[in-house]
Amino acid sequence: MSQKRDYYEVLGVTKEATDKDLKNAFRSLARKYHPDRSTEDDAENKFKEIQEAYAVLSDGDKRQMYDRFGHDGPSGSPFGGFGGGGFNINLEDILGGDFFSNFFGGGGGGSRRSSQRRGNDILIRHSINLESVLNGTSEELEIELPVKCEDCDGSGGENGETQTCSDCGGQGRVRARQQIGPFVQDVVRECSPCGGIGRIVKSKCKSCSGSGRNLEETKLRFNIPLGAEDGTRLRMRGKGEPPVHANGENGDLFIELEIEQHPWFERSNADLIMSLPLGYSDLMLGTQVTLPHIDGDELVVKVPAQTNSGETLEIRKRGLPRVRGSGRGDVVVLVKLHMPKKVSKGIKKSLEQLRDDLAPKDIVTRVEEDAKQRRK
Repeated sequence: MSQKRDYYEVLGVTKEATDKDLKNAFRSLARKYHPDRSTEDDAENKFKEIQEAYAVLSDGDKRQMYDRFGHDGPSGSPFGGFGGGGFNINLEDILGGDFFSNFFGGGGGGSRRSSQRRGNDILIRHSINLESVLNGTSEELEIELPVKCEDCDGSGGENGETQTCSDCGGQGRVRARQQIGPFVQDVVRECSPCGGIGRIVKSKCKSCSGSGRNLEETKLRFNIPLGAEDGTRLRMRGKGEPPVHANGENGDLFIELEIEQHPWFERSNADLIMSLPLGYSDLMLGTQVTLPHIDGDELVVKVPAQTNSGETLEIRKRGLPRVRGSGRGDVVVLVKLHMPKKVSKGIKKSLEQLRDDLAPKDIVTRVEEDAKQRRK
């Protein structure tokens, strides 16, 4: 007995479905399971199954025979040529040219010229310091950028001369027939000889070697946004590559900002974090440290007496500008105990004299008492 599913079930319609119902059902399923765009499991087999079902049910004679005999008609398959290339479905007519334009970059009908193209975007990276982020400075760069060759007007041909591509007749795209199992579908592809432009160069321009572009030293001026973060991209429209051998718009130029590492500050959004190593006497008695700051004023860090190593101190509104909202972030100071690698004999002697006075006696006493209890 045949293991094939009922064709009406495959398309999700009833036996009373009209031709329009069949076509709508097939269009919906074909878009869902087309192997070139579907992410469904087993999409190719499902696509073949719905093509087969539609090919039978959309043909009046075959549908009538199928309704009468099902898959197993008299003398085997009732459908002449079934499974042997007997069906020719023009998917472009059913699905529409817009479906195929997703793959081939143009309308499915092939009537629109593809000579109007956009040049590629360019990405460059530019390093700035925290002072630039704080103040939002203006920057200037001199770099070589591709520009349209003036001698050939960007065509790549000597004296700007090109000729119509004979393969596509100047359309930039060519039709092709593609076999999928027993079915044939029409597809539209970019023309390879002309690269989809519709024109080819007879003789290359000597100035640009046929590329249609030359490099030119260009001066760029741009502003750093206040509070800009690492990886921020600035767009300069029309400063990218010109279109290759075609009429159209230049691409865009993107400047990606890289924030240089600061000697003592680390950044957390709008806050600046730093560690401050201090001696034990500074932590015990308290101290005040004055540092140069990126905003040009002095940064005064007041350390209270009996501050523990690992505590943080906040200096409000001395960080970077906030990207969202107003005002500035804070400076967060992490206090750390500085342990010198070497000390003199005199300092060691003084520390030994102070050891008993500075020891946490309450903890020592509890440890000693606990030890006595264990011995008992």
